[in-house]
Amino acid sequence: MTPAELAWRAARALQVRAERARLIGAGEIPSPDLGRLTRPWVHADARVDAARYVVAADRIADGWIDVLALQRVDIGSPPRWNRDPKTGIEAPLAFGKTLDCTDPDVVGDIRYLWHLNRHQHFVTLAQAYALTGRKRYTEAMREHLESWFFACPRGLGANWASALEAALRLVNWSVAWQLVGGAGGGLLRDNAELRLLWMRLAYQHARFIRGWLSLHSAANHRLIGEAAGLFIAGLTWPHWSEARAWLSAGKAILEREALAQVSSDGVHRDQSACYQQGVLDLLVFCLLAGKANGEWFSPHYESRVEAMLDFVASTMDAGGRVPMLGDSDDSSATRLSAEEDFCPLRSALATGAVLFRRGDFKLKAKRLDDKSRWLLGAQADATFAELEAEKTRLPPRQSFPEGGYFVLGCDFDTPNEVRVVADAGPLGAGPAAAHGHADALSFTLSAGGREFLVDPGACAWHGRSRWREYFRGTLAHNTLRVDGLDQSVSGGAFLWLKKARAESSLWLSSAEKDTFEGWHDGYLRLEDPVKHRRLIELDKRARRLVIEDTLEMDEDHEVELLFHCSERCSVENQNGCLRIVREGRAIVLRLPQASGCVVQLYRGCVAPILGWVSRAFDAREAATTIVWQARLAGRTALRTEILIPNFA
Repeated sequence: MTPAELAWRAARALQVRAERARLIGAGEIPSPDLGRLTRPWVHADARVDAARYVVAADRIADGWIDVLALQRVDIGSPPRWNRDPKTGIEAPLAFGKTLDCTDPDVVGDIRYLWHLNRHQHFVTLAQAYALTGRKRYTEAMREHLESWFFACPRGLGANWASALEAALRLVNWSVAWQLVGGAGGGLLRDNAELRLLWMRLAYQHARFIRGWLSLHSAANHRLIGEAAGLFIAGLTWPHWSEARAWLSAGKAILEREALAQVSSDGVHRDQSACYQQGVLDLLVFCLLAGKANGEWFSPHYESRVEAMLDFVASTMDAGGRVPMLGDSDDSSATRLSAEEDFCPLRSALATGAVLFRRGDFKLKAKRLDDKSRWLLGAQADATFAELEAEKTRLPPRQSFPEGGYFVLGCDFDTPNEVRVVADAGPLGAGPAAAHGHADALSFTLSAGGREFLVDPGACAWHGRSRWREYFRGTLAHNTLRVDGLDQSVSGGAFLWLKKARAESSLWLSSAEKDTFEGWHDGYLRLEDPVKHRRLIELDKRARRLVIEDTLEMDEDHEVELLFHCSERCSVENQNGCLRIVREGRAIVLRLPQASGCVVQLYRGCVAPILGWVSRAFDAREAATTIVWQARLAGRTALRTEILIPNFA
């Protein structure tokens, strides 16, 4: 840590001691000025199918909520807000800022507890009310809000431990508040007690966030979420003079961090697809809220948002999938859609198509979704329909050198597409690189809109260290491993002590061929240093992908080449080649020839952990992993070929 951060942490420790002793920070809440109003930016006149929202809201009103990997959780009446719905452990009402939320014996699985307390279900209830006017949904909201107020006293318990969680709760409350009429109309105008309680909680949350921001080495996506909470609070509840300070502080942080945390080519520096989507959602949400109220963000901010969408569009295959890079915790601030086939990143592209008048984003999104309709209003469908994809379409972007990703491919966005995403980027953001994976020089392969070779995802966080270590380690990526070691050295679940440095040394693209070359220094730390270089070349006419791995070393080492197949693929051995088959289509994998080499297939193994794909937090499915292994000495070159037939 820098001296500045050490001083900040010392000051924060003193602040916590003082607050816990109730010496500061327990002030009264000023009376709100209900004459101060702002314009809504979530549109109750959205043209959506009300039936699906009624079904979803009825289930919530009956007491059933989906929480991450758990389906139809009975949350109780009133809900047990401090209980982890997965383990049943009740978190204590200790002082939140000193509560160890990483200890599963104390709080259970904190992701489940926090996810329930983000109150995303308030949005669904408010949507159903806006569409039908049925008070059943607002009664459920009232019961949940009142019970939360009594179960989670200000400053106590796990729900007052994280400024990010408080901010995401505020964002969801803001959406619901607008849909039920806000302070000046509708339901809340006729229910003064509920309005005052909700405003009191919003005030407490905004003050808590303002004094508990994630700064210095903790200033990753969390800080953007916290700033978004402050900005949204200042616009939604402008009823105190302090609200202007929340708005100004939040906006200043968003302007700064959008440029600091997102590379100029649109890649979020956490190197995580999940946080790419989560941060993008929050930046767009604040942009739209600001536009509705004359709080304009800078052109630099808007261009960085557009660049993030460019990166999503470029890495999304014809089937609508993007590689599951880095950590994931299903951390969307608010879903806003009850559609069964809802895809968050396609939704972001649909919103971006209207916001930036980009027909190419429309082409990738394919259709306007409900979330975009709630955000953009009744005219969204007409505006989306007017966009002409071909006239405004830009050439597909394939190179993201600052972010560290390169897209090789041909016949993009057609049934015959080949799309390869190669990684030569940083490990992650900040000194800890907390959410990055040891995946230098890995790649993914999609053909015809079908994933064949995938990044297996993240699966676990706290409390399940073996799974956490596996999914973030080199073994769980399509790259090369030396001596059974990760490229980077882990210091814990969210810390890398020694970070492999990766860079691209060559990128060329033409009508005939795409060529990527990169290297990393992760194994130079060995007693006999090993430098790994990888060349990936796509011959577009032959539809042949060549991977050449060069190892610069003196002595002998155990070397593994790893290929992780989609869970929907099967693998067949045919005349010494491996056919990776999906839905009747197959690609052919030709592995290197070397003395004493061994090829093994793993599927759903736990000893060792190998052969898994995780599409969602705390969920995993068995999938085939191909491991080529040999003991090699001296400078060595390994050549792998993948043949991809014409799928059209």
